[in-house]
Amino acid sequence: MSERFDILDTPITGLKVVQRRPVGDHRGLLDRMFCSESLVALTSGASVAQINRTLTKKRGTVRGLHFQMPPHAEIKFVSCLRGRICDVAVDLRRGSATFLRWHAEVLSEDNHRTLVVPAGFAHGFQALTDGCELLYLHTCAYHPASERGLNARDPLLAIDWPEDIVEMSARDASHALLTREFDGVTP
Repeated sequence: MSERFDILDTPITGLKVVQRRPVGDHRGLLDRMFCSESLVALTSGASVAQINRTLTKKRGTVRGLHFQMPPHAEIKFVSCLRGRICDVAVDLRRGSATFLRWHAEVLSEDNHRTLVVPAGFAHGFQALTDGCELLYLHTCAYHPASERGLNARDPLLAIDWPEDIVEMSARDASHALLTREFDGVTP
């Protein structure tokens, strides 16, 4: 714990939530989104290599589930700056006791939470409001040849999306369904 962050466990080992504690007064607030010194235990010493912002216009849209294969596997810090999302991480770590289990967190502009998605997890989200804006910090730059994805509608995962999926990219919708032979990834 630091003066600005509480690190919370989830039911899946290694998957964490950072509860940010903004400070404010009559003028507004300061919300520290990241501090390498305070969060070094979550980055395993890796630095932030890339920062991305997304805007999802339509409620019910799903983006993901994405991950990168080693050696380009990454840790992601995901925060919602505007709106509200259901953020999902799926454990793909070979040999993990929670292999193929998923965990969801609601992230919003009001709850000041960040989901920390370790290497070896797939990540995606569903917009619960129109106009969701997210900030992603990645410990590895995007590497197209290492990118992989899972189908958000995969019955083997059985993700309980809170709303009907109204929109997905053609690429995300075309990800093959998992088979029992899928044995995961080594982060």
